[in-house]
Order: sequence, then structure tokens, then C-alpha cells
Amino acid sequence: MHAAVGDQLHIHSRAVGMVDQKGEIVEVRGQDGSPPYMVRFEDGHTGLVYPGPDCNIEPREATR
Repeated sequence: MHAAVGDQLHIHSRAVGMVDQKGEIVEVRGQDGSPPYMVRFEDGHTGLVYPGPDCNIEPREATR
């Protein structure tokens, strides 16, 4: 899994009643886009994430 600053990280819920989490990757700490990633989540908190199989990375849209 590789990412860049500005990409969106989507963590899918693993259990009934849990909500999905989404956030923007604000820092890539691994080499060549590899994890871990510093992510600013929609609720405002920031955390270090090592994505698992329940995560998707959605590339940021190119600006024109």
C-alpha cells in the first residue's frame, strides 16, 4: 500500500455499530509512500496509522 500527502484514507468499520473513519494523509513517514501515515480525521483528531486490510487509500483528485 502506497500513498501521498493529500490522499484520503478510509477505514471501514469491522463490527456492527462502528462507523467508518475517513481522513486526509498529512504526512508519509515510510519510504516511497509506504506506511506509517499521519492522518487528520474528519472529527479533527490526528493519528499515526499503519493501514490494515480494512483500509482503502483514495488518491487526491488532480487540480487543474
